[in-house]
Amino acid sequence: MADSTGFLKYERATPPRRPVDVRIRDWKEVYLERQAGGEEAFSTAALRTQAARCMDCGIPFCHHGCPLGNLIPEWNDLVRRDDWREAIERLHATNNFPEFTGRLCPAPCEGSCVLNLTEAPVTIKQVEVEIIDRAFAEGWVVPQPPAERTGKKVAVVGSGPAGLAAAQQLTRAGHEVTVYERADAIGGLMRYGIPEFKMEKRHLDRRLDQMRAEGTRFVTGVEVGAPGSDLSVEQLREDFDAVVLSGGATIGRDLPAPGRELEGIHLAMEFLPYGNRQGLGQLDDPPINAAGKHVVIIGGGDTGADCLGTSHRQGAASVAQLEIMPEPPSSRGAKNPWPTYPMIMRVSSAHEEGGDRIYAVNTERFVDDGDGHVKAVLVHDVEMVDGKFQKVEGTERELPADLVFLAMGFTGAQKEGLVEGLGVEVDGRGNVVRDAEFMSTVPGVFVAGDMGRGQSLIVWAIAEGRAAAGAVDTWLTGSSLLPRPITPTAVALR
Repeated sequence: MADSTGFLKYERATPPRRPVDVRIRDWKEVYLERQAGGEEAFSTAALRTQAARCMDCGIPFCHHGCPLGNLIPEWNDLVRRDDWREAIERLHATNNFPEFTGRLCPAPCEGSCVLNLTEAPVTIKQVEVEIIDRAFAEGWVVPQPPAERTGKKVAVVGSGPAGLAAAQQLTRAGHEVTVYERADAIGGLMRYGIPEFKMEKRHLDRRLDQMRAEGTRFVTGVEVGAPGSDLSVEQLREDFDAVVLSGGATIGRDLPAPGRELEGIHLAMEFLPYGNRQGLGQLDDPPINAAGKHVVIIGGGDTGADCLGTSHRQGAASVAQLEIMPEPPSSRGAKNPWPTYPMIMRVSSAHEEGGDRIYAVNTERFVDDGDGHVKAVLVHDVEMVDGKFQKVEGTERELPADLVFLAMGFTGAQKEGLVEGLGVEVDGRGNVVRDAEFMSTVPGVFVAGDMGRGQSLIVWAIAEGRAAAGAVDTWLTGSSLLPRPITPTAVALR
């Protein structure tokens, strides 16, 4: 039984982040791990107290907030009782990669926690990441190779969280799985999109070691179906019994404002991979470098915050992050009731480190310095009138900008090469069409993750990978014991 009065006895608490003036000098994660001296900052006893705040509700809405269906009350109570070995078993029962979600997911489970009725949810993410880190430290995370092989071959194209989840599930089901990645290392956006200060890549690498030991094969530096590629579409279909497309929604949303052609204006994903390589020690002076420059980031979401934190670490002279929407409220509004995800003001670690957040502004044009390089961004305030943004006259002003990063989301999958070569149907939003079994309009070609769903959260990507794996296994063998936590049309609580 859970501690039914824990939420009354204990206040919500989270571990402190490293001091700003210390952490912006390196690329390490902003939280101290217990193995690296974090015990004093946030003890095991403190973590168990936080787990005790979970009341094991009669209807655990956290299950519904999480597309993976994580058994949150169960492993919270196991941590409270100091049974870490059983806790990781229950956590891994629904989630292949809790070390990723525990660091990168915005926690819709906490948003739907019953204690979030008073805006003090259980610290689910922190408990999750402590369980998996303890499990790795104790040697409990071991390879789980299949007892039998099916003789079927599956290609997974794209090595982000959806692709990796599908690959691990299918390998464990006995299929021969090969994961193809066009970059020089496995991980997709987790490798070169997510900054090191949010998740150090060693967490990714140790999971990949487990997957290799289970039998999953990884091939990097191959853009399947591209002109001159080592693997054509025809060869892909000939060599494999099934294909899983998990390449993500990689086309960044652009901003066709006057002056867009000026030098110094980049999509966020042109910038972030260089910052990652710098953080990993692969580059000393990246081609796009914010050092000593005035930076403007257009887009107020997580990708923009990643650009912000990266700019701080590179030594930017100033950073401004722009958002066309008004500043979010500090607490839920009437149109955003529990248990939907709370659309409230959030302060990420990057925002703590400095920079200006400017809301309700629109970019009018980019200003030329006379030599073809951007020197400023002309903006104006906006207000919502009859459901549309309108300019507030007389609010025009220039923001200094030596570098501009466009972080306004993504518009769908890359069409050239693999998608066009396979001949799969693409819908009006740029997503690859799939049926209720995650299969595209081409038999034997399945779709998992953002490539089919559109830009979404890491927890949805893993859920899609797990569900698609179940569909692939069924198609190949006639039946499957692999779980399918979601359907292709499932949506978040709203």
